Amino acid sequence: MTYIDVFMVAVQKANKAVYIEHAQRFAEMFKRLGALECVEAWGSDVPDGEVTSMVKAVAKKDDEDVVTGWMIWPDKAVRDAAWEACESDPVMVEFGSAMPFDGKRLIFGAFEPIVKL
Repeated sequence: MTYIDVFMVAVQKANKAVYIEHAQRFAEMFKRLGALECVEAWGSDVPDGEVTSMVKAVAKKDDEDVVTGWMIWPDKAVRDAAWEACESDPVMVEFGSAMPFDGKRLIFGAFEPIVKL
């Protein structure tokens, strides 16, 4: 059964082009390591909630937008092997800690699908 990584992060609007380049490089790396699909989406209608919201979850500032994405893997074993391999992948080594966002506000998790149409 497929396995899915999901994440959300706040990215400065001024860094959109840099972020897209970063996302493209990482998507290519994860596809090479076995991901079936890599998707990233820049928020265009992400409302602030009263109790909780995507905006609150990533502590978005006024000069930022919310970005979300997911990677679909054939199964958990392929995903786990890919995450282990990416630590020494040239793409990861090149970027190191030079990410175009505040990694402390990145939220992520892995999920097993329960409904798919």
